[in-house]
Amino acid sequence: MQLDDLYQEVILDHYRHPRHFAALRDDETLVDEENPLCGDHIRMAAKLAGERLTDLRVQCTGCAICTASASMMAEAVSDQPVSAVRSKIETFLAILRGEQPPQADDLGDLVALRGVAEFPMRVKCATMPWHALSAVLQRLSVAK
Repeated sequence: MQLDDLYQEVILDHYRHPRHFAALRDDETLVDEENPLCGDHIRMAAKLAGERLTDLRVQCTGCAICTASASMMAEAVSDQPVSAVRSKIETFLAILRGEQPPQADDLGDLVALRGVAEFPMRVKCATMPWHALSAVLQRLSVAK
């Protein structure tokens, strides 16, 4: 099996079996974003316990890349210190902008999305969950 085939399998697994996904009520949703160009729609809820991001839940409909990115993101940042979450957001976005080479040690399954950077029309699909997570952190910090 080639490395690209393995990455495709990882993406499809997260698309078919997304992690941390749940139906969200309107009163618990912190962020609700939509990409009108491709139909991706994402909602997120989370809590802070001290300086840790907890109870991250995602509701996402859309393409395989957006759904897989949201699933991998949720898995990578759940129950992590907010500072580590912010760092992971910056790193992932820099990789997809082509500003930083991907390091598998730092990214885990997220490294499977590195190839999206070669397809500018799909970058927004992969980054939308990350921008939504950034907005969640902003709302949680304002609410403190």
